[in-house]
Amino acid sequence: MSAVSSPKEQLNESASSNRSSTATTARPESETTDKATAELSIVVDELLNQLSAKFAGISEELISKMDDMSKRLDNLESSIQAGKAAPQK
Repeated sequence: MSAVSSPKEQLNESASSNRSSTATTARPESETTDKATAELSIVVDELLNQLSAKFAGISEELISKMDDMSKRLDNLESSIQAGKAAPQK
């Protein structure tokens, strides 16, 4: 298993720790629910941040490759135009 746990694993661990802590100490249900909601919000925020970073990286890479393709097409077009303009033997 990897050192970094997935958001789903984090949520499962969080739920397990909530069950064990509830069993050992008597807490009001609303406090436990609030804590679980806060932990879930943290996990979701981390997941969204990871997805956002990956999306930004992929977008940057895609734009870079499209720019490269555009330059190559421009060069190809220029060479074709130069070939047509040159007198044929």
